[in-house]
Amino acid sequence: MRDKTVSNPPIRFLIYPAQGEVREHVRAEFFGRVLSQRVGRPVMVELARTYESIEQELAADRVDMVWATAEQCNVFEPKARAILRAVRAGRCHYHAALICRASEPLSLQGLQGRRAAWVAPMSTGGHLLAIRHLEAQGLTPSELFAEQRFLGSYRNAVLAVLEGTADLTSLYTPHPDEYAVRALLAERVGGAERELTAFAFTEPTLSDGLILTSRMPEEACTAIIAALTSLTHEGGGLDSMLGLFDIEGFTLSSSARSQRRLHAPPARTEFLAAELDGEGRCHRLWSSTGMAFGQDVRGQEGRTLEEALPPEASAILGSLVRAARHNGVAGRVECRLEVGGETRLYAAEATPRGAPAGQPSACTALLVRDITEQQLLELELYRLASFPLLHPEPMLELSPAGALVYANPAANHAFPDLQVLGTGHPLVETTLEWVRRGKPGENLPLVHLGGRYWELMASVLPETRTLRLFVKDVTARKQIEARLLHADRMAALGSLASRVGHEMNNPLAFMMANLSFAREEISRLREALRTGQTPSRIEDLDEVVDALGESLEGGERLKTIIQDLRILAREPPTHRARVDLHPVLEDALKLLRNELRHRARLEKDFQPVPTVEADEARLGQVFLNLMINAVQAMSEQDAQRNVLRVSTRTGPGGEAIVEVQDTGAGMTPEVLSRLFEPFFTTRSNSAGMGLSVCHAIVTSLGGTLRAESELGTGTLFTVTLPTT
Repeated sequence: MRDKTVSNPPIRFLIYPAQGEVREHVRAEFFGRVLSQRVGRPVMVELARTYESIEQELAADRVDMVWATAEQCNVFEPKARAILRAVRAGRCHYHAALICRASEPLSLQGLQGRRAAWVAPMSTGGHLLAIRHLEAQGLTPSELFAEQRFLGSYRNAVLAVLEGTADLTSLYTPHPDEYAVRALLAERVGGAERELTAFAFTEPTLSDGLILTSRMPEEACTAIIAALTSLTHEGGGLDSMLGLFDIEGFTLSSSARSQRRLHAPPARTEFLAAELDGEGRCHRLWSSTGMAFGQDVRGQEGRTLEEALPPEASAILGSLVRAARHNGVAGRVECRLEVGGETRLYAAEATPRGAPAGQPSACTALLVRDITEQQLLELELYRLASFPLLHPEPMLELSPAGALVYANPAANHAFPDLQVLGTGHPLVETTLEWVRRGKPGENLPLVHLGGRYWELMASVLPETRTLRLFVKDVTARKQIEARLLHADRMAALGSLASRVGHEMNNPLAFMMANLSFAREEISRLREALRTGQTPSRIEDLDEVVDALGESLEGGERLKTIIQDLRILAREPPTHRARVDLHPVLEDALKLLRNELRHRARLEKDFQPVPTVEADEARLGQVFLNLMINAVQAMSEQDAQRNVLRVSTRTGPGGEAIVEVQDTGAGMTPEVLSRLFEPFFTTRSNSAGMGLSVCHAIVTSLGGTLRAESELGTGTLFTVTLPTT
């Protein structure tokens, strides 16, 4: 037996760029599912990145089927197996309408210096038709317009005109009249279409459509053409597929139609209509295919359902008809029946009616539809539509101003105050601040609420201009990271033993040398005093005092290194107090006053912040170290330009935030990545312990210390401290 995946490979179907609109992605997936069912072959729908990429894929013969522009259909038709042109308003050609604001009407003679908004360079209705029309009138667009922009979709281009950022745009229309254009505008901007008007129409062009390439097997091509050209005739709920293309149907291009005889598969969707008299006899009986439940029902008028239909079907339908006639109200039933060796699903409706003309008694109308295929499609739609509802993590949608548009059950469960606080909720505030200051997808913000950590991921939906926010509970991950950080710190201390020894050997070496010299000199002076010899006694004592002083300095340096190592290694202190950050910052600035005076100007922006639970002395050490680093990063030669900015604010989650920013030389990414490593330094007079100690102190308090830097601009240190 041959491998089915090899003998029946998927059909690769490429579609116009969707410009990020969620609706189009859902429709594309739905279309692929439906088409796969109808042709009995997997169809893989892909949304192209650009119009140009569609041409590249066609030219390279890497795609089986393409939804292409009118221009592309014309160019590739000679090489294609077939072209299916789109049908809109009963036509397979369309025009382009030039649109402007109704309050500022335009004409072709008054376009000089205007701003144009187009869809895309290769969009026929949204650009090319309009350009050709202008050129045919002797107008040169490049000289005519003050500005031309490509906005990616008809909706975006129309909105640009509506909002006043452009003066005109181009919109396809099947009919060159005002009413057709207004209907299309209403689909894109709703009631605001009254503020727009069409001032010119272009010549017609053949419609866009589907290119079935020569790479597609003949059998598959025939099946697809039969399936798509019969959509609007068969019904059965399949016409919803065409919403992806905003069309009513497809028609085979005339050149291909003359060369191809299509044998459409028999319609599988049954539709049975009957009218039964008071005796239960079929006054009328009609089926769209002449068959019902696998049995021929033509010429069955005057017979009962039991005589006209198979027993399984007539038993269910007869019961429904009798119940409707007895109760005097309509009834409905769905049933599954075995037909032709497979199970089919039917929906039947029975409605009592008055006596028809020429009949002595009332009758009952019976309608039966085969809804097997429709139910399968509905299941796909429900699956796609249920994603937000069933998503296990909180998901929100916000308006650009932060108003809550939608929250799934998980979001309402995790944040019961979401509806009450609205735009004041920490999640909303953080998201809006992140979108304003950051880049979606980078540096995901973290919010600490109710003892848990929540990571936010937001994206903008261009179609509705809303923000979709996914909220992930990363508490477990943060706890693991904290444990790993502690373990990593302890491991680092062991691996840094040799580096610590090197740092301590230097002061130890000159301490021991100086102490040895002092000991020898003191012994010599003692012997001289004992024998009465006192030459150069004062000078000798001065040298001894200097040597002891240097030894004391070395001891102090060793003491500092040991204290810093203890801070890196030990657990957070168990005794803390509520600390007001502003006095701590003021004290640090006082200690820095003399050095700051010669290097930079101080800017303070102290906004109200909550108190934090911490060791005040250790926090002072953090702020002083950060300020010293900032001041030393700025050259004395640029003292007039240099600025040290210290600010405080309250974060969206109620946390206290302190920022220390300088206008120094900045750091390279390589230096920035190693900034908090113990003993890493770029200064010859530094042991490289200051920032690593600061990081250890802040993280021991449950906070974060991060640095942002850019060469030639400066560095920003941000300390975030929780309030609980």
